[in-house]
Amino acid sequence: MRTIQGVSVSAGIAIGTVRVLAAVDYAVERRLIDDPQAEMDRFRAARDTAVAQLKQLRDNVAAEFGENKAELFDAHRLMLQDPDYAECVEGLIAQDKVNAEFAVKSAAEQFAAMFAAMDSSTMQARAADVKDVSRRVMNVLQGKRDSTAQDGSVQGDAVQNGIVQNGIAQNGESHIIFAEDLAPSDTAQLDRAKVLGLVTAKGSANSHTAILARTMGLPAITGIGDAFDPADDGHVAVIDGTSGAVFVDPDEATLTEYRRRKAEAEEHLNLLRKLKGKPTETKSGQRVHLYANISRPSDAAAVLANDAEGIGLFRSEFLYLEREDWPTEEFQFDAYGQVAQEMGDRPVIIRTLDIGADKQVDYFNLSHEDNPALGYRAIRICLTRPEIFKVQLRALLRASAYGNIAIMLPMITSVQEVRDAKRILEEAKSELRGERIDFNESIQIGVMIETPASVIMADELAAEVDFFSIGTNDLTQYTLACDRQNPSLERFADPHSPAVLRMIQMTIEAAHRHGIWCGICGELGADLSLTDTFLRLGIDELSVSPTSVLPLRNVIRNH
Repeated sequence: MRTIQGVSVSAGIAIGTVRVLAAVDYAVERRLIDDPQAEMDRFRAARDTAVAQLKQLRDNVAAEFGENKAELFDAHRLMLQDPDYAECVEGLIAQDKVNAEFAVKSAAEQFAAMFAAMDSSTMQARAADVKDVSRRVMNVLQGKRDSTAQDGSVQGDAVQNGIVQNGIAQNGESHIIFAEDLAPSDTAQLDRAKVLGLVTAKGSANSHTAILARTMGLPAITGIGDAFDPADDGHVAVIDGTSGAVFVDPDEATLTEYRRRKAEAEEHLNLLRKLKGKPTETKSGQRVHLYANISRPSDAAAVLANDAEGIGLFRSEFLYLEREDWPTEEFQFDAYGQVAQEMGDRPVIIRTLDIGADKQVDYFNLSHEDNPALGYRAIRICLTRPEIFKVQLRALLRASAYGNIAIMLPMITSVQEVRDAKRILEEAKSELRGERIDFNESIQIGVMIETPASVIMADELAAEVDFFSIGTNDLTQYTLACDRQNPSLERFADPHSPAVLRMIQMTIEAAHRHGIWCGICGELGADLSLTDTFLRLGIDELSVSPTSVLPLRNVIRNH
């Protein structure tokens, strides 16, 4: 057995035979030409044909996966129609007197290098897109037929080693695809009935190829690098799209374990098929919004795969915890915007920085505290170091132009803290207006209810914000005076305590008195033994781990 570690880009397990897709040679001959104008006309005609092909591909993707997933190919069409792109190609033809194919390839390399050099991972991923659309133009110039042809014919690059894109595998089998790389248009045209999963040597979790793999429900791993070996063709493999592990020629123990995991996943999938798209509503008609909690942008795929209605808690501190230096505004905007775009119209509630207590970051240079749970953390850091807070708020506001983002403040104990946070938010809005940067002017703001003080002040807090979300982990800790990091206190830290449940009840009642909604984003939200209690108390929303969404929906619908 050979074990390879890559980067997970789409969850799931695949077990099957490997089919290695041969790398396509996009080398083109450099020829000197006598008539630059005729060569420019060739380029323009090929570009128009490529644009029409992308329109057909866009319509195919929209029909199968929805309009928001098809927007990628609208972006590809805009790339081809970009005046700067055309000017670059035609400039090379005119100045160097080279053939259109070579000019397109050279322009693609220039634009790809420009995107790859940018700080934003989203923009870096566009390097693959510009190569993809340029390859399409080169194929037209070289007379290759596209697999999206209206007559249904499949030729050229669309057939490799028995795998037909947008059609049926020649040998009738399904395979795990190994490739150096896959372009977004290649991935979109794969026949899902014949492809079990994807493994590539290159690529990133932010690429459009990765997003399409998640949309298609294909387990996918990228970044295996030099471990990619064409000799694996025909061998049995297991890929774990959650951990990023690939096992070539797996031993019996590994096969047995992954068959078990796959069977469990298929049971979950059956539940998904039964409940997908169904409202989270009791038999008596009580509606509850069922969201999911995430820690990283890549987790959004699991939210969609488990049919959550939105993201109720995006723990933004992980953008800080996983770095050795301050995350810039651009880095954060990229992360928040990626999630907002991937979620489409579904709500994305992002908790502002919650560093401190059990989450320490060296570059914050926080002083040692004897009792950090009651110390300098979360909103207290943000309000006393507004230069850090404003960077995050600007990034959140900018990202709000790309989706349904809301801001949630953690560790609130007073109305003044909320007002101070809103003042800094207004400063950030004013700056962005001055810079003519778009954002959602009516972005919602909420607070986490996780201290007894915030429960007692819930009526006053409700007048300041748009929603409450109860963080039951910390609320239990502070209500029962039990440090949740101390294992010797486990028997005393009972989240089912009547005191904790009374706190939750008081919070819900205060929210409803003031016409705002109230949810739960702590671990208790997924405790099925308390679902009946939360429904009786009138909870409006529950946000849980993605894998808890469907079991919870099932319980609520049977209530």
